[in-house]
Amino acid sequence: MNIKEVFKKSKVNTKTLSKYGFIKNNNIYTYTKDILDDFKLIVEINEEVSIKVIDKDLDEEYTAIYVESEGTFVNTVKEEVLKVLLDIKDKCFIESYFIYPQSNRITNLIKKEYGNIPEFLWEDYEGAVFRNNDKWYGIIMHINKNKISNEDKDIEVLNIKLNEKEIEDLLTKKGYYKAYHMNKKSWISIPLDDTLNDKEIFELIKKSHKFTEISKEWIVPANANYFDVIDYFDSNKEVLWKQSSSIQVGDIVYIYVGSPYSALLYKTKATKVNEDYFYERTKKNGKAMYLEVLKSYPKDKYTFKRLNELGVKAIRGPRHITKDLKDALDKE
Repeated sequence: MNIKEVFKKSKVNTKTLSKYGFIKNNNIYTYTKDILDDFKLIVEINEEVSIKVIDKDLDEEYTAIYVESEGTFVNTVKEEVLKVLLDIKDKCFIESYFIYPQSNRITNLIKKEYGNIPEFLWEDYEGAVFRNNDKWYGIIMHINKNKISNEDKDIEVLNIKLNEKEIEDLLTKKGYYKAYHMNKKSWISIPLDDTLNDKEIFELIKKSHKFTEISKEWIVPANANYFDVIDYFDSNKEVLWKQSSSIQVGDIVYIYVGSPYSALLYKTKATKVNEDYFYERTKKNGKAMYLEVLKSYPKDKYTFKRLNELGVKAIRGPRHITKDLKDALDKE
């Protein structure tokens, strides 16, 4: 570990410094410790942490510990210094995942809401991903801002996934940039420098997280040429339907009725699944599920054309609903 980076992602807990042995003078906390008899370590904490190792015989700073060296003696001194610094970090500092305050605040919001912690997947890069169901919904990256704008300074940015139209709208506003290192049609970059407040950013994170959620809501097609689907659903509070293998108890099932209606007409909930059943039409044994009828929709509301606009391109068999369709149905 590089000595200068020991405290890079940590925040000092000033309440613990005096107990550890730091002495406060003019808001500066100072700690000294002899190292290997011939050296003295001085650690000063103000707004930042500064470190000096003094060669007591020469009464001057021993800078050899800051450069790469294969020398056994230098490495021995370095190891002793690191041991003390890491103990100070453990006893007197709070670990932070990232350098900038807003990055850590956003991380804590994600941990609280979803239980996800940042995953640092690259040994040589200070970037981390947040994922759910093995899908990424957020990436915090340490970059120079000139990667996304004309400013030349180090920052941390959050990349999140949104729909293309929302990205286009956000890019006209302050604090939003075309995604760095990701698909610019699907992702957007947000500098975590307090240009935008935490609440605004987290609302967008929630939208990005939805892309990773495994839907428990389905569309199942029905063929009106086989029997009177409309009368069957309108006349019963619970209906018997051919089992779709992935549908479980509690899942929401929307019924799409084909020609001549070609529209999503019913919302149901699975109450029993994988029930043994004999199908008269085919004269074969099979599995069935019971669906509680929750709601019906006007025949001209969720037509195939409208479903297509909401991301549903085909309904040839049971399928998960799209995020846009879910958003529209949830507003009902």
